[in-house]
Amino acid sequence: MRCIIVDDEPLAREGMELNIKEMPSLILLEQFNNAITANNYLMNNEVDLMFLDSQMPGVTGVEWLSTLKNPPLVILSTAYPEFALKGFELNVVDYLLKPIRLSRFMESVNKAKEIFNLRHQEKEKSNKETIVDFTYVSSDRKYVKLYFKDILYIEGMKDYVIIHTANQKLMPAMNLKTILKQLPSNIFVRVNKSNIVNVNYIESVDSDFITIPNKELSLGRTYKEDFINNVIKKNLLKR
Repeated sequence: MRCIIVDDEPLAREGMELNIKEMPSLILLEQFNNAITANNYLMNNEVDLMFLDSQMPGVTGVEWLSTLKNPPLVILSTAYPEFALKGFELNVVDYLLKPIRLSRFMESVNKAKEIFNLRHQEKEKSNKETIVDFTYVSSDRKYVKLYFKDILYIEGMKDYVIIHTANQKLMPAMNLKTILKQLPSNIFVRVNKSNIVNVNYIESVDSDFITIPNKELSLGRTYKEDFINNVIKKNLLKR
């Protein structure tokens, strides 16, 4: 996790830096002695975790934290236990009472790491859910919704293509090169002058042919090297 220290006491910052160096999961980006300069840094940089002193001259840590709309994870450090409650009202991960023991510091960081990992997993899940896995194909005077997973292979026929699925054939007016540019490259690969194949349906490959369900496609000499390197070798079990 990328972190910063915000504390007006040089010795406190030095002690926090030493603790951070003990944690492989932490990368110290910067340290600041006041909320103003720290605020400017946050506006222009991505920070995962902030070690924030509750009491500082001018704008206190707690006052500044209450103004942030999307703060990073925060571990509050304080010499005054009464600030702990205010910190939790501001959704801090934890608070550390000065002087800070390394074991207590590790406990707080581990708690922050758990929250960070959960947020990261939720973000990845959300991104996956928004991935478009279909397209629309203009065929027979209508637009047909077609999921990528349902396409077995695509056959080129000069000025149009035939999209083969298990249940239907669609014939949009476009050439093979044009349709290949619009399909996800991690799923669809050109294997000869006339065919694009969905790699998820490949059953076997030899030096000259690719076998998919109920169909055998030639493996063109021009396309063979790229196909072997980008499809076979990338997914090959090795000794």
